[in-house]
Amino acid sequence: MKARLVRIGNSRGVRIPKPLIEQAGLTEDVDLVVREGEIVITRIASPREGWATAAEDLAARGEDQLIGAQISTRFDLEEWEW
Repeated sequence: MKARLVRIGNSRGVRIPKPLIEQAGLTEDVDLVVREGEIVITRIASPREGWATAAEDLAARGEDQLIGAQISTRFDLEEWEW
């Protein structure tokens, strides 16, 4: 899709049609990167995006066990009550 740079103060901007914004999953904040002569606009993922799916996949494969022995702390031994 062809677009035109428009003046915004001392900067330039591009108007992005709403259907493209929705299709890309863009919100108010985006990440801009210059890569090989291109400006790439990507959505900023939430910090834990995809964790639930990854945990479900691990459980389905039986790989969701603790690594190593569980170590008790003073809190576990003296302060914690069930």
